[in-house]
Amino acid sequence: MGKRIIPQRRGKGSSTYRSPSHRHKGQPLYPRGLKGEGEVIDLFHAPGRSSPMAKVRYESGQQVLIVAPEGLRVNQKVNAGSGSPIELGNILPLGEIPEGTMVHNIEAIPGDGGKFIKAAGTSGTVTSRGKDVMIQMPSGAFKPFNLRCRATVGIVAGSGRNEKPFAKAGKKYNCLRSKARRSFKVKGLAMNPVNHPHGGGNHPHVGTQSSVSRHAPPGRKVGNIAPKKKSKSRRK
Repeated sequence: MGKRIIPQRRGKGSSTYRSPSHRHKGQPLYPRGLKGEGEVIDLFHAPGRSSPMAKVRYESGQQVLIVAPEGLRVNQKVNAGSGSPIELGNILPLGEIPEGTMVHNIEAIPGDGGKFIKAAGTSGTVTSRGKDVMIQMPSGAFKPFNLRCRATVGIVAGSGRNEKPFAKAGKKYNCLRSKARRSFKVKGLAMNPVNHPHGGGNHPHVGTQSSVSRHAPPGRKVGNIAPKKKSKSRRK
């Protein structure tokens, strides 16, 4: 009897493939109604994230975690809310940010806390304002956002992370383990037949058709999955 293939083991949700949430420092979100002046009280590394994080304490006593922009320092003053100046680390609605400004941690809908552009070294550019605000994303694509969506001014810190090589496999394994990702991926052709339906044989080949039925059992559903059957158009 064969073993469970890796996608099945991942779907089960065992501790081997689960993100170590006990090591995470928290979620960087904009609370509803956040406004006023704050002070950066700490900058720290967050396991599971490529960018550092900052802890900001506002006048109301509320402490907020934000994605740290490049150039932010401890004891620096930052502002949040409508009417704040366009300066590094300030949180404003997109409708008040002028064209050409670099922003990050943008809300998808007003009040959701920030969903887009959080990776180290990334930023979006405000290109135009009208009925919506058009942002050029790090991929180069242009995406419209609501005028009331909030964003942080600046570029996400940690831009040089891709320049330093891992040098050895153990470092890459530990880096991706914090993000609940696999550090390597072995194709089914290279496995033994006990581990994968495509494994075995004297030379690398599937050994059977690579397309399987959509109704195949989970252990056999690998390779090209048959598409859903389209309904026939009614004749007039």
